[in-house]
Amino acid sequence: MNLYRIKISSWTSSFRYPNLISGFQPTLEVPPLSTILGLINAASGYYIPHNNLKIGYYFKYDMKGVDLESIYQIEGNKTGNFPLNKAKTNIINREFLYSCKLYLYLEDKQYADYLSNPYYSLVLGRSNDLATVEEIKSVDLQEVHDAKISGQIIPFTNNFLPGDIQALPKYFTDSIPRNNLGTEPYSVISCNTNIQSMGLTAYKDSSIGSEGVDIYMHQLNFD
Repeated sequence: MNLYRIKISSWTSSFRYPNLISGFQPTLEVPPLSTILGLINAASGYYIPHNNLKIGYYFKYDMKGVDLESIYQIEGNKTGNFPLNKAKTNIINREFLYSCKLYLYLEDKQYADYLSNPYYSLVLGRSNDLATVEEIKSVDLQEVHDAKISGQIIPFTNNFLPGDIQALPKYFTDSIPRNNLGTEPYSVISCNTNIQSMGLTAYKDSSIGSEGVDIYMHQLNFD
């Protein structure tokens, strides 16, 4: 399969667990699809429907740590849709990933062009997790079966791979308030784990690491 591979790096990353608002904030060890699609939107400069999009990615990091962080809690109106001019400070412990690399695989050259000259700043997680595009390259990946998976999220339904099982949105609307699109359970499989699947088709990128990485391609359609 001929694809464009975009290598993106950041010093730090943090990907919030769904529905955890207060208290200790752990990080997912792989970004959800919604984060990746938001990254592409930032590069393009506008909201893209992402219909019939085929996309794969591999995420790795070197270390995990915990930071003490000041936050500002903003009060909303009675409906919760609009903020009021009232805020208070609080302190929380937030987990973060250090020395991060994201390998993004796309079929459409237009997406690669967006990332070659981003319209907005790119971030891998929160607004202070600034990211840099290091390389954009055309690659030819070979199809493999019973793929070994690491550093990726895989739909749990019909695959049943072990990992951190989380219900994650694939995307969000551009309405106010935003709404989740395509939420389903995923196995979040760290780069520090190598899971042997049964019958899962992927595409091997032999140029990453000593043994290469099998890349699962997500097929997205939000019609």
